Amino acid sequence: MSSIVRLQDDDPRMSQIVIHGGIVYLSGQVDKEASDAEGQTKGILSKIDNLLAAAGTDKSKLLSAQIWVKDISTHFKPMNKVWCEWLDPSAKPVRATVEANLALPSLLVEIQVTAAI
Repeated sequence: MSSIVRLQDDDPRMSQIVIHGGIVYLSGQVDKEASDAEGQTKGILSKIDNLLAAAGTDKSKLLSAQIWVKDISTHFKPMNKVWCEWLDPSAKPVRATVEANLALPSLLVEIQVTAAI
């Protein structure tokens, strides 16, 4: 049986990273600094890069991505622009994007990914 490794687990509700069976699971990432979808997406993807590095992997090993946007008609296009600029075109994950009310009114985008080690 393979072990489960939990990293960056200071938050009483969750770990930022869980590794099991050669797969890295990240918690949903948000950006509270930027006020627009493009800026929030840039901040989120920077966090994802850092978390993947802490887990010993990178975006070239992405397996899946779940993306939530506050208003799909307003926030999808700027989020998707930044996503496409960031993504390794030879390592595209499966992806789903939906509209959702996020945890805070100021949040416009949330992204969760999984990756191989």
